[in-house]
Amino acid sequence: MKKIISLFIILFASTSSIAADGKLINYQINNQSYEGYYISPSKQAPLVLLIHDWDGLTEYEIKRSNMLADLGYAVFALDLFGAGVRPTQVKDKRQHTGELYKDRQKMRALMEGALIEAQKQGANTDNAVVTGYCFGGAAVLEWARSGVNLKGFATFHGGLQKPEGQDYSNVKGQILILHGTADSAIPMEQFAKLAKELESASVHHEMITYSGAQHAFTVFNSSRYKESADKKSWARFKLFLIETIGEKNPLPLYNN
Repeated sequence: MKKIISLFIILFASTSSIAADGKLINYQINNQSYEGYYISPSKQAPLVLLIHDWDGLTEYEIKRSNMLADLGYAVFALDLFGAGVRPTQVKDKRQHTGELYKDRQKMRALMEGALIEAQKQGANTDNAVVTGYCFGGAAVLEWARSGVNLKGFATFHGGLQKPEGQDYSNVKGQILILHGTADSAIPMEQFAKLAKELESASVHHEMITYSGAQHAFTVFNSSRYKESADKKSWARFKLFLIETIGEKNPLPLYNN
């Protein structure tokens, strides 16, 4: 009996240490400091790069990262604004996102720099996808258009428009778009236009909308959170991960 109890304690301690393995990472890109979040349940775990919303890297992205780590994935949640820059006012959020929308080369350089940092942390960047929320979704598609060699690109209620002069001819991986049909910030006209652009470029893609789901429908405890759409989109994303980077663990479709 004592041996069984001891074994239980060891297993519990081991599980707790895995759950607490995430850490904030300070890194440099072009002599500026950025602060990401990295968690990995095992060596050579498939990698998910995660891009934040317009309020910067917050507890929300960390929670999503931990949820993915619980499923067996390493996650590097990157920072596009700079260490300590976590805007709370709408005007400040617009300022920081607007600066990157105007300087697409800088946006791409920040994502590439984060990929390099993830590799330095021991992440398996040869078997990776990227996902993003809202502004982060727009960044995901920007990165896809750059031709970065990732296996998949997934967006949750993300920006869907591209700047003049860009196209999807260089996309290397599959694209998954998870969107709210009731999203007034990014209307269905933009969704339909993107579908035509991806089809025209022969990009392997899947695009899903959820009835009644507004913009930011996955954000826990917000007025626009829609549980059914969150659960369905998360379940589809998990299948997308299996399809692209090969995580085979038979785990529940939703963890929270």
